[in-house]
Amino acid sequence: MEFPTPTTSHLTSHDFERIYEPAEDSYLLMDALEAHCQQIRNLRPSLCVEVGVGSGAVLTFLGGIIGSSAHYIGTDISRHAAVAARSTGQHNNILIDTVQTDLVTALLPRCSGCVDVMLFNPPYVVTPSEEISQGGIAATWAGGVNGREVTDRLLPLVSRLLSPSGRFYLLLLEENQPGDVHQILSDTGLSGEEVIRRRSGPENLSVWCYKRK
Repeated sequence: MEFPTPTTSHLTSHDFERIYEPAEDSYLLMDALEAHCQQIRNLRPSLCVEVGVGSGAVLTFLGGIIGSSAHYIGTDISRHAAVAARSTGQHNNILIDTVQTDLVTALLPRCSGCVDVMLFNPPYVVTPSEEISQGGIAATWAGGVNGREVTDRLLPLVSRLLSPSGRFYLLLLEENQPGDVHQILSDTGLSGEEVIRRRSGPENLSVWCYKRK
C-alpha cells in the first residue's frame, strides 16, 4: 500500500531558512510509518502527536494513513514551525493543531496516557553542546553530545504520554548509541523494535517503534 508524499510547495525558501526542510531522515520516518500502516490502523488511533513537527510533512503523512478519525497535534519550540505545520496540513486536507512549546511541556499532564501514536525526528547530529542553544535553523539538527541531548530530555516522558496500546516512533543515528536509548526506554516500561534502516551518505539512520512491554 502506497501513500502520497505530502506537498510542501506552499512553503518558500525563506520558510526553510527557519524550519527544517523534509530530507532523507523525514522520508525514512514516512517509510517506517508506511511499513506499519496496518498496525497503526488497527490501533484505531484517536490522538497522534509529533514532537518537533517542523514543516508538518511527517505528521501530515501519518494523517494520510489514518484519516480524519484521529486528532493530530504537532509541537515545536519554533513559532514559524507551528504556523508552517498547520499550513502543510491544510494544503493536504489534514487538520493539524499545533502548540508552540518545548518538546511536550504543554501536553502534560492533560494528555497523559492518551497518545496513541507519537513521532519524533530529533535534532540528532553530534555537535558541541552550545550549538543547541544558538537557536535558528541549527536548532533543528544540532544534538549536542552523542547527538542525544534533546532526545534524552524527551525519553523519560514518553511512557507518561502513551496510551496503553500506544506506539512511539523514533529516528536515530548510529552515533546516537541506540542501545543506550533502548535501555532508557526499557527502564520506563517500553520495548522497541527496529522498523527500517538506511544509509544516507555518511549517516546510518534507523527508525524504531516502542510500545509497552
